[in-house]
Amino acid sequence: MTGMSQLGKTLVIFGICLMILGAILWALSSLNIKGIPFGRLPGDIYIKKDNFVFYAPIVSFLLLSVLLTVVINIIVHIFFR
Repeated sequence: MTGMSQLGKTLVIFGICLMILGAILWALSSLNIKGIPFGRLPGDIYIKKDNFVFYAPIVSFLLLSVLLTVVINIIVHIFFR
């Protein structure tokens, strides 16, 4: 397989995955289903003072990183054996 056809296949697969993820998020938002409170998990830092707000979603980003790593590894395992 040439490099351009491999790149094309990868982009198509990535696009399909984005469409599926978008459809899932759209369906969940229209059903008013409350899932993981992303951004408000225990371990996320939120400091509010008089004229100052500091927000660092550390645990939310760690959870997102783990989920994306698992999904990408599954996709690579299925399509690129």
